Amino acid sequence: MRIESDRLYIYPISNEEMKKMIANEKDEGLRQAYSEMLQGCINSPENRIWYAVWNMELKDRPGTIVGDLSFKGFGSGGIVEIGYGLRDGYCGNGYMSEALKRISEWAVGQEGVMRIEAETSPDNTASQKVLSNVGYVPTGEIGEEGPRFVYAL
Repeated sequence: MRIESDRLYIYPISNEEMKKMIANEKDEGLRQAYSEMLQGCINSPENRIWYAVWNMELKDRPGTIVGDLSFKGFGSGGIVEIGYGLRDGYCGNGYMSEALKRISEWAVGQEGVMRIEAETSPDNTASQKVLSNVGYVPTGEIGEEGPRFVYAL
């Protein structure tokens, strides 16, 4: 499976690739999150896309991964939560807005998806700006990581 935007290919990586990612991750919090996502892929292979890490690869530079996105499972009531991050050196190019917009459009078209949510830390104004630019709106709720946003369908 591969989703395309103007400049990016967006696709879920394999369990083996996720294992390598976990082994190379220096941040303990991210390593734990990626490990939980991998376990979701293993435990629920029929819903793997909702747990896997999705790479963001430049179309004009094959093999160049600028960041990744991931859903945090398929929640009750058709709610999926998305997380994302860019690699060093790729901020400020609009890659995240492009990828988040495209994968959000794709996700709302999937069977059973009723709502896409995201959280960001209160001081991460860049992430909040990306969410807003893509069509996410604040819910007024505060989650574990900070303010919650919902994709406005």
